[in-house]
Amino acid sequence: MAVANPTTEQAILSEVRKQNRDRRALRFWLGFVLLALFCLVLVGGATRLTNSGLSITEWKPIHGVIPPLSAAEWEEEFRLYQRIPEFQQLNSSMTVDEFKGIFWWEWAHRLIARGIGVIFALPLLYFWLTGRIEKRLRWPLVGILALGGLQGFIGWWMVSSGLSVRTDVSQYRLATHLVMACLIFAGCMWIMRGLSPHSNDPAPARSSRGFAAAIAIFALFQIYLGALVAGLDAGFSYNTWPLMDGAVIPSDLMIQQPFWINAFENPKTVQFIHRIGAYTLFALTLINMVIALRAAPWTTHARRAVLLFALVTLQAAIGIATLLMQVPLHWGLLHQAGALVVFGFAVANWRGFYGEYPHGTMIAEHD
Repeated sequence: MAVANPTTEQAILSEVRKQNRDRRALRFWLGFVLLALFCLVLVGGATRLTNSGLSITEWKPIHGVIPPLSAAEWEEEFRLYQRIPEFQQLNSSMTVDEFKGIFWWEWAHRLIARGIGVIFALPLLYFWLTGRIEKRLRWPLVGILALGGLQGFIGWWMVSSGLSVRTDVSQYRLATHLVMACLIFAGCMWIMRGLSPHSNDPAPARSSRGFAAAIAIFALFQIYLGALVAGLDAGFSYNTWPLMDGAVIPSDLMIQQPFWINAFENPKTVQFIHRIGAYTLFALTLINMVIALRAAPWTTHARRAVLLFALVTLQAAIGIATLLMQVPLHWGLLHQAGALVVFGFAVANWRGFYGEYPHGTMIAEHD
């Protein structure tokens, strides 16, 4: 039997300790980014629910950080808002003080977005230059940064859709903006989860990994549908449950032509599809939980399946309450927060099936 070289063993232990320290630092950083992204999505939701998204009619990536500081600057900002259809058709009696109320939501949303760019880019540069980022993670992290830059353009592309003819933003562009935010969130969550220690529980049923992927992807699709609901104010179409104004399938779901356009532009149809999506996600997580508990009762994988089902159930209850109360601001935001929590946990659960990222070359060779 070969005798271990003490020098080699010491070098391996040193590398393990260093890599673990580096991974802890990266997890802390990505966790902070995730928290900031969560806040950004909530402020974005509040911006939509308070109809504040068109209050800033220009895109100034640098100078836009500074809000109006004098009465004259506020008057100028308000004058720009008065040029767009939203003011002319819906808010023509609005005063400067009332305008400030919607301005601050949009300004805060853009400020947080800029801040996230900074707290992602600068630590990424530092970790890269100091050799703390493993090679396998460098370009995925750069890719996330690039998506963040693209998201800024998508945000302005969305806002610009409501500055000339419409009195609101395009629901298609709103959905694109939210889905991109979720993809960035998922990328950070995926990498952070891969840097975290994993349990040594027995492998779950083979079907569980497939369900984990399906649940995460379908949760994202449900968020996309939710964005269409928000963009069309479809939450006000039917405020009864479980029936829709007394019917299981309302009669006016296919009144627009061509018929397929109803799925994207008919508020009643969009709400109907969002409800069906919620029932489908509930069923997926229920089946996943049953399979996990039967295959490996109360292992880490099974506990995650139970928690995921509980989160989806709670989110469904919040959605129903929000609907019945006709979408008050706080409940609408709670529903959006719940959606991101469900999606984030679904992504982390999916990543959990692949184990921790392998350690460095020297450690692997020793093993």
